[in-house]
Amino acid sequence: MLVLNVPTINDDLSDFDKLFELWNQANDDNMNVTFDFSRCGFMKQNAVAFLGGLARLITARSGNVIFNWDTMREDIRTNLGKSGFLNIFGHVSSVWTGNTIPYREDLTFNTTIVVNYLKSYWLGRGWVHVSPLLRDAIVGRVWEIYANAFEHSQSYVGIFSCGQHYPRQHNLALTVVDFGVGIPSNVRMFVRNQDVPANKALQWAFKRGTSTKPTGTSRGMGLDLLKDFVKINKGRLEIFSHEGYALITEAQEDFMNRDSFFEGTLVNITLQCDESYYRLSSEVVDEPIF
Repeated sequence: MLVLNVPTINDDLSDFDKLFELWNQANDDNMNVTFDFSRCGFMKQNAVAFLGGLARLITARSGNVIFNWDTMREDIRTNLGKSGFLNIFGHVSSVWTGNTIPYREDLTFNTTIVVNYLKSYWLGRGWVHVSPLLRDAIVGRVWEIYANAFEHSQSYVGIFSCGQHYPRQHNLALTVVDFGVGIPSNVRMFVRNQDVPANKALQWAFKRGTSTKPTGTSRGMGLDLLKDFVKINKGRLEIFSHEGYALITEAQEDFMNRDSFFEGTLVNITLQCDESYYRLSSEVVDEPIF
């Protein structure tokens, strides 16, 4: 039996590395794994989405997973109850969303369900002030992240999501993760060059009009409008895949390689909950517009 000691997880680069190290330790068939939370003082939404997906990956590889709920702090257990995570993994708890964007698992892609999730639980709760048209446009771009994951990741355990509103930090976060083959693998195969660095593969994949679909070009990862909104909102967009890392903020748009490795793809979106009201530039208003 492998015991995975889940540490405190925030959203610095080192915290994502901690998650990827847990994946690395459990990255084998027929493993029996216990998640122990005695060393965990806090978990952000990135950890919730990732640990749920990792548990499903282990069981899909003929392993067995035990969550040692007794080692978990009460406040962490309460938050996991709000998100629905506890119930999904067999620990009965009352569910109420509060500031949580529910944990969800999508084994198959249903556009209506994903769009409703993003509209109703992520951008539709008034934490970020956007017009209905801009909300729908942003939701459409994030929907494309899900669509690309289902089309290209080859993940046999699906896609995992969770989010959280953090009132003290005045931000809203959403994490989407798959445990498939990763963006660099798909790009290298498509361009028939196994030497393409992971950061260059990410940069290629994010260009609108590029696609690794065999039928020809259709879309990149749908990040054009999302990137623009993240920048004007002073938010943060991060993508991890293999050793590649993409970071988009108001001040920078960087694609780099890191020492940490994760075979799948993790997308982390953080928006600022300021007092601005954002609209599409096509909406004719007298107020400042996006």
